[in-house]
Amino acid sequence: MDPLPYERDGETSGERLDRHWSELLQELRLVQTGTQILFAFLLGIAFQNQFHTTDGFTHAVYAVTLITAALAVALFLAPVAFHRFLYQQGLRDRLVTISDHLARVGMGFLVVSISGGLLIALDVVLPRGAAVAVVAGVLMWFLMFWLAIPAYVRHKHR
Repeated sequence: MDPLPYERDGETSGERLDRHWSELLQELRLVQTGTQILFAFLLGIAFQNQFHTTDGFTHAVYAVTLITAALAVALFLAPVAFHRFLYQQGLRDRLVTISDHLARVGMGFLVVSISGGLLIALDVVLPRGAAVAVVAGVLMWFLMFWLAIPAYVRHKHR
């Protein structure tokens, strides 16, 4: 019988969990940094004089964007805290599975916060309708590369 696609020949279950944990941590290192930079940038917007003169739409988009960025940061950092609490408890299988779910949900919040940040910026330089249309296109772009293409590849592989 052929090994499952996520298994390697001769790899024990513990070794597979360790490999999956290492791969997940590498992915989280990438998204944590970018998300934290985005969050810091967003925090500064509220303290700009011009921001106080913007309309309710911009303030609402900003609030949603800031909150989703904070939630993404929390979800991307959660596996580290989770690991600290579960360290040497023999729960690596749960740690890897739950951390994977946290990262997936964090990616969802990240794409919303990226889209919101883009909308805030484009709303300044484009008519609002055009800004919304461009952001919708960018959101579709993210969904295509983050969901549709991986789902297609996964389906074709089976």
